[in-house]
Amino acid sequence: MFRYEKSDGIAVLTLDNPPVNVLTPEAHQQLYGILRDFYSDPDVRCGIWTGAGERAFCAGDDVKTVRRKRTTAEIVQRHLSPRRDDDPPEYPGWESDILHLRRTKPMIAAINGACMGQGMIYLLLLTDLRIAVPKARFGMPEIAYGMPGAGGVTRLGRQIPQTAALWLALTGEPIDAEEARRCFLVNEVVEPERLMARARQVAARIAALPPMAVRVELEGFYRSLDLSRDDAMALAGHMYQLVRAAMDKTPPLAKKDDTK
Repeated sequence: MFRYEKSDGIAVLTLDNPPVNVLTPEAHQQLYGILRDFYSDPDVRCGIWTGAGERAFCAGDDVKTVRRKRTTAEIVQRHLSPRRDDDPPEYPGWESDILHLRRTKPMIAAINGACMGQGMIYLLLLTDLRIAVPKARFGMPEIAYGMPGAGGVTRLGRQIPQTAALWLALTGEPIDAEEARRCFLVNEVVEPERLMARARQVAARIAALPPMAVRVELEGFYRSLDLSRDDAMALAGHMYQLVRAAMDKTPPLAKKDDTK
């Protein structure tokens, strides 16, 4: 269901489950393994996530997936416990473990169509920069089926203005690509024929930067969101000094002292 390719320091993840690239327990399990490799491979510096075809980036979980009969106690136990490699793919499953992975590299979303439900959750929590095509749509339709919580899980109000976040969370209605850009859910909207080229251009720019600096910038940014101003400044300062200690300490534009 996922194709995973790596070249020139860039990994490309393509969800290929036609017709609308839905997720299944098997897809979540596969994605977990792919992301572990992506985060740990020292030769990969940036990622791109897209969907196959032209209809959807990811339409969410497949509602037709047969749920295994389990007792309430078994369901709660699966919800509270991490997965093991030999666990059968089912719900609740790997979708929770994915969100607890330690993210160490930037991921760019190349959104080629509809992004709904669990696809939207992954977009919000696993990607950092987002480029969409004009026909892309974004939504959290679960509330219409009595399945609330997506706005809280994703802390959507931190990524886009509160009124836009609550509109998505409370109405279940999707928004189009231009509205997503206006409320800063996506960075750019480009024509379909330019989508992957633009995503690769941005990924190549990031991949060319010092990887340790990118790693620290990414972690410092996200960790600081939960810190006070003073603690955020302290964290950023300490992480900066650690990186500089491991690199050439001479400022890039400073003249080096060749007398020693």
